Amino acid sequence: MKTLYNDANWSAYTNDIVKLKEAINCSLKVITAWDHDKLVGLIRAVGDGKTIIYIQDILVLKAYQNNGIGSHLLELLLSRYKDVRQKVLLTNDAVDVRAFYQKHGFSSCDKGDLVSFAKFD
Repeated sequence: MKTLYNDANWSAYTNDIVKLKEAINCSLKVITAWDHDKLVGLIRAVGDGKTIIYIQDILVLKAYQNNGIGSHLLELLLSRYKDVRQKVLLTNDAVDVRAFYQKHGFSSCDKGDLVSFAKFD
């Protein structure tokens, strides 16, 4: 798991691997993708699973990207919670990231009637 998060340069997670493992264990749902015994992708959601899910992490090893793994993980998660009205996430603002989520039916909060707030400590 540490390799996957390091590959994404998410050092805020890997600086405290114990906390990361606890967070994953406390997640509402975690779905993983494997190439034999190698973890190549992961998506996890937090929330109540009834009215809201928050997609906390979606990662695919760089060497495995653009092969549909991330899309498949996202589709599995969304199908599991298809009756949940609010599906939200916070991510980096990049053209390819926007295109990925828009392809899966997500709308950016800066393009409609919604507003998003975040507080980082």
